[in-house]
Amino acid sequence: MSIDLELLAEGVRDGQRGAVSRAITLVESSRPDHRALSRELLTELAEDAGGSWRVGISGVPGVGKSTFIETLGGRLTADGHRVGVLAVDPSSVRTRGSVLGDKTRMPLLSADRDAYVRPSPSAGTLGGVARATTQSILVLEAAGFDVVLVETVGVGQSEVTVAGMVDTFCFLTLARTGDALQGMKKGILEIADVIAVNKADGERAPEAESAARDLAGALRLVNAGEEAWVPPVLTCSALDDVGIDVVWQRVARHREFLGVRGIHDKRAQQQLEFTWALVRDELDQRLRRSASVRRVRDGVREQVLEGSLPAAAAADAILAAYDADPA
Repeated sequence: MSIDLELLAEGVRDGQRGAVSRAITLVESSRPDHRALSRELLTELAEDAGGSWRVGISGVPGVGKSTFIETLGGRLTADGHRVGVLAVDPSSVRTRGSVLGDKTRMPLLSADRDAYVRPSPSAGTLGGVARATTQSILVLEAAGFDVVLVETVGVGQSEVTVAGMVDTFCFLTLARTGDALQGMKKGILEIADVIAVNKADGERAPEAESAARDLAGALRLVNAGEEAWVPPVLTCSALDDVGIDVVWQRVARHREFLGVRGIHDKRAQQQLEFTWALVRDELDQRLRRSASVRRVRDGVREQVLEGSLPAAAAADAILAAYDADPA
């Protein structure tokens, strides 16, 4: 079925939800023809993109990310913002699939006419996350969403990936009987701009306050002697809507700290890194499509599994097959 890119771009600019969904489906696709079309579409939408505040939200499993986004998103739309939510699922690096249940986890925000919630599978690789999600942000911006929240469902390298496509990265954590510091990886301390200890309600409130103080102390040590932004550590309860406004105020303060020039420079650096992510992702796709690689793949796999071919030699064999493809 042919795609009228001009009509699709017009629908996106008008904020038509169906057009936004079709455009994001197009930029998520791994089909070569769709990739070419998505590049044309994004070029068409380029002048209308770039105007949102991009915020990444991650956290430990069970921390309440979806409840946090639902509560924060509701506050923002009530204040006149239009909020787009992209929930990426890097777990599909292994399963090549995604539960895509975010709309059921954010029922109120999904029904809000000033919000748009899009569960997005990662297209099988972290490169897929970078490509699909970064380009989906541009579609949402062109559609007039002035706040884009990017939730990463997984943990680990995916957090770094999401932090590399947003302006402010928020990390949610829990008070776990004094183990909050042990649960925080050093890498998170380096990429987080705002940290919030969630579920600070009822009997857990004092424990959350204690965990926040410990984390704040650790961050002061990490940033000692530097003039850079020191991530604030806050407490909140997304379920009871307590402290969510303070978290957003700190996000706004981070934006003020960066300033216009800082935001420009940060996004420019992200675009450079995204360029190489696209190159790596495209090379991965070409490798998978290579006829020569397909011919040797099963044999190499069997030899590696039976232990007769070391991994390094197997990689050389696959690359040699790829190099043998006609130009």
